[in-house]
Amino acid sequence: MSGAVVKAVARWLPRSMAWRLYLIILAGLLLAQGLSMALQYYERTQSAVSVMFNTVEHEVGTAVAILDRLPAAERANWLGRLQRDNYRFLLGPGQPGTPAISQRARELTGRVEREVGPRYHVHADTISVKPERYQVHFTLHDGSPLTLEVTPYMAPVAWWLPVVLTLQLLWLLVCTWLAVRLATRPLTQLAKAAEAMTPAAEGPRMSEDGPTEVAQAAVAFNTMQERLARHVKERLHILASISHDLQTPITRMRLRAENLDDGEERRKLLEDLREMEHLVREGVAYARSAHGGAETPVRINVGAFLESLVFDYQDVGKPVTLSDSIQGAALVRQQALRRVLGNLIDNAIKYGGTAEVGAWKSQDGALRIAVSDRGPGIPEAELEQVLQPFYRLETSRNRDTGGTGLGLAIALQLTRAIGGTLALSQREGGGLVATVTLP
Repeated sequence: MSGAVVKAVARWLPRSMAWRLYLIILAGLLLAQGLSMALQYYERTQSAVSVMFNTVEHEVGTAVAILDRLPAAERANWLGRLQRDNYRFLLGPGQPGTPAISQRARELTGRVEREVGPRYHVHADTISVKPERYQVHFTLHDGSPLTLEVTPYMAPVAWWLPVVLTLQLLWLLVCTWLAVRLATRPLTQLAKAAEAMTPAAEGPRMSEDGPTEVAQAAVAFNTMQERLARHVKERLHILASISHDLQTPITRMRLRAENLDDGEERRKLLEDLREMEHLVREGVAYARSAHGGAETPVRINVGAFLESLVFDYQDVGKPVTLSDSIQGAALVRQQALRRVLGNLIDNAIKYGGTAEVGAWKSQDGALRIAVSDRGPGIPEAELEQVLQPFYRLETSRNRDTGGTGLGLAIALQLTRAIGGTLALSQREGGGLVATVTLP
């Protein structure tokens, strides 16, 4: 049952952990503050009633004794002197009413009766309930009636009390916000550090200062990042070494195959060797792409950079056009970005026949560069899978057209290494759009 209650409460809370902590702590503190104020008010009321009873008990006894000993003609002069904030004396039988019904009225009447004694024939009547007002009747020694009219009331709250309460609530809000911020800031920093991790381990290291728990989490994260980077570097080094070492025997085999007599077997063997050489070069390029972030960023003119890239392709007769461009400078890793765009353009030409390059700035200020083609495109369900190494579609993008399944994977890994993102999408009217986003 308790688990269901917790789930129901969590469903109504904000998804942000900071807001959840803030609301829970604030609600708990406000509840504690409210209970404390309620208890203080209750204790104040009880204390005031107790003090009133004790005071009225003795003062009424003294006042009745004074009035009883004064001559009847002088008693009226003393009524003002004996009057208090919550009671006064009246000469006469008072107003008719009902027998005292409140516990407070009965208790006060009993105390007064014990104080003055039975000879005054004390009894009480309730005049009104809201507001409460009741009268205690006495009979003096000369037979004259005397009435004590009681109007209970609490002392008014001091004007400064609401001000203090408001200041307390404001201080409570500030302290709660500060506590939640201190508690959740390390989690935010951890999330940002995790998002900034790169295969080359050039993401920001977390500060290992602060409370013990935060420092332990930072040390564990930094250690994990170093281990992952070392693991990736080792695997990429193995891949690069194997790919590099394979080039020598492949070259020897190709030279020997070229010395063979012309024929179908010689042609097939040379084609296989060329395919192996291409695959080895792609493997070395993929291994090196993880270290693209090591390049020093430089400020370039984006429009001029894209024009130069497109003109280089046009100079060798490749159908590449620049559809949209932007003016202004951007801080980028130029060689790594050129390799990324080169891979995407080559991919567009190979499978789409032509390539269109465009660039623009998004609303958040990020630089976006798109390479589009009019080829067969990629099914929506496989847009993410084709970015994986050695993944090839079974249609046009296969080994028969020279594909190794590493072109897009190299572009993706190199984009991540320089701090960007690569996304594929269907082009309206047919084809594929590859968009590189750089912060």
